[in-house]
Amino acid sequence: MTKLVIQIPCYNEEENLFATLNSIPESIDGIDEIKVIVINDGSTDKSADTAKKFGAKVIEIKQNKGLANAFRTGIAEALSEGADIIVNTDADNQYCADDIEKLIKPILSGEAEMVVGARDIMNIKEFSFVKKLFQKLGSAVLRYISSTEVEDAPSGFRAFSRESALKLNVFDNYTYTMETLIQAGAKGIKVKSVPIRVNPKLRESRLFKNIFSYIFKSMKTTLRMFIVYRPFRFFVAISSFFGIAGLILVCRFLYYYSTGSGNGHIQSLIFAAVFLITSVQLGIIAIIGDLLSINRKLLEDIQIRLKRNELRK
Repeated sequence: MTKLVIQIPCYNEEENLFATLNSIPESIDGIDEIKVIVINDGSTDKSADTAKKFGAKVIEIKQNKGLANAFRTGIAEALSEGADIIVNTDADNQYCADDIEKLIKPILSGEAEMVVGARDIMNIKEFSFVKKLFQKLGSAVLRYISSTEVEDAPSGFRAFSRESALKLNVFDNYTYTMETLIQAGAKGIKVKSVPIRVNPKLRESRLFKNIFSYIFKSMKTTLRMFIVYRPFRFFVAISSFFGIAGLILVCRFLYYYSTGSGNGHIQSLIFAAVFLITSVQLGIIAIIGDLLSINRKLLEDIQIRLKRNELRK
């Protein structure tokens, strides 16, 4: 018996939530049971009442704590409900619910453990050219950093197998989309993208005030997660930059010294020494970071076992 839990983080979506809930399919091939959970993230309107009238289970968060916390809460609740597959979608009816079947198909067939719905960014009329450009650029950067083939990294329309959901940890308070992708790549979770449709926009995004605020916060989150999950790769890259710069300056000094004019270029040697010392220090940090990363992986393995034991009770 395969159980699908659809989780919907919700904050003041009274006007849009009914359309979202009403569009969720009642049956899907390969799924025996569908359950809907609405995570009411401190809403001050009647979002919770709307969800209850529809028959969805409502998880109350008394004060608004943000999308990442609501997502984390929803995953924990879905796992406790015995979900085999978890789908996350937005309460503003942005994503076409008919594509849930398409989203979970790779998980049912064993092709993937995590599936991200890829919007046709370039043809979304509500997106400005600048936003389209940055969405594409951001997804390309995330593909490289996370080593996953994801076409639309910021997309919140996602499906997770039970096993992949157990492995994921969300630390950031801003968003979960980029963090979970980097974790998936680091933890060997097989990720796949599938094309999905979107509905006409019903409201402006509340996640960020403007595109530049979104870019700054996204870059901060991405950099933080990259350092946490790929410390060796991160610090070795910077160490290599300083090391190469230092060697170039040493070669420059040696060239002028060999031609008899080294006295006027002693500053090259000083800068070279600074760069090479910095390179060595960063290399040491890379090794320490890698050791800490190994320790974190061992702790996460213990955490997963504890989660499994708790869910069996």
